[in-house]
Amino acid sequence: MDKAMRRVGYFLLALMILIQLAPFYITITTAFKYKRDLSSKWALPNKVFLDNFENALINGNMLNAIKNTLIITTISVLFIVVLGALAGYPLARNRSRLNATISLLVIGVMMVPPLSTLVPLYTQMNRWGWVNTYTGIIVIMVTGQLPLSVFLYRNFISTIPIALEEAAFIDGASFRQIFVYVIVPLVKPVTASVVIITGTFVWNDYQMSLYMLPKTAMRNVATSVAQFFSQQSSNMGGAAAAALLGLIPIVVLYLALQKYFIKGMVDSAIK
Repeated sequence: MDKAMRRVGYFLLALMILIQLAPFYITITTAFKYKRDLSSKWALPNKVFLDNFENALINGNMLNAIKNTLIITTISVLFIVVLGALAGYPLARNRSRLNATISLLVIGVMMVPPLSTLVPLYTQMNRWGWVNTYTGIIVIMVTGQLPLSVFLYRNFISTIPIALEEAAFIDGASFRQIFVYVIVPLVKPVTASVVIITGTFVWNDYQMSLYMLPKTAMRNVATSVAQFFSQQSSNMGGAAAAALLGLIPIVVLYLALQKYFIKGMVDSAIK
């Protein structure tokens, strides 16, 4: 009976994996096909056709979009990680009513739908002249993802034995040295989780970027792919190539940090 259940479990798991991989397979095969190739989307291309990628890079302005998204994502994630760790540390160590209230507020902010703040955000950004600027979208991305970062860091740091910090304090280390040399090395798993989760969100952001970065030269990957797809609706190969170009960097990031991501999510969310 156990063997039969195990086989059913393996079968269902394999089926789920195939369902998840199917869109990527179709996107890849379509990206390398000539636009007049009417063969099945499941069929491999008879000849590798690279002009779709050239079309996406030149006409789809994907290089500029990747550059914009890389700048926005890198700076945003850097601030999210640093500020999240700095805020999560005292919330985890100082068990006071004020900190408990702040922690509840952080969780409450995480439940606010981002689009519910779109109108006042756009009004304020336009008043400051931050529409179509890196500053405006980075501020929005950081403030939107910072509560999640604080929540994960607080939960993870609270599982670290305080005896490690007390020993370092007895040895003469300052609070800054304890944070930098004791806490920061121990929070690498949750840092990887924060980088992947928030980095993926910022990289794939469409809703806010559509309104905050309307200028063509400032578009990110998500809005550029959507615009290129609407222009190239008859050329599915070009649209698929643009989607692949925007997907590659974030997949590489995940593959590089996946082992830390899994450990960080388990330690910060379960303990």
